[in-house]
Amino acid sequence: MIKADIVKRVAEHLRVKDKEALAIVDETITAIKQIVTEKGRLEIRDFGIFQTKQRKQRLGRNPKDKKQYPIPPRRVVTFKMGKELKLSGETPHPKKPASESNA
Repeated sequence: MIKADIVKRVAEHLRVKDKEALAIVDETITAIKQIVTEKGRLEIRDFGIFQTKQRKQRLGRNPKDKKQYPIPPRRVVTFKMGKELKLSGETPHPKKPASESNA
């Protein structure tokens, strides 16, 4: 799924034009970016948590020449799914008893 698919769903659900739905989606994404950048954390109940974390400096290796290079510390954004989102994506796969799979 891409941004255009989200825009189409929002337009259908809210019964607005695609252009208006695009503005809604863009503004929502901008707000999420700003909050995570400024506050370092955004929690949306039952959906998940966007959070910034500081990565430590480490050594990386070029696989071609095997030389090591320092990778500077940096901030990254992580996302942890909420319980409801996790459960909505799970589809239980019933295990077959051993006697059935050998038959």
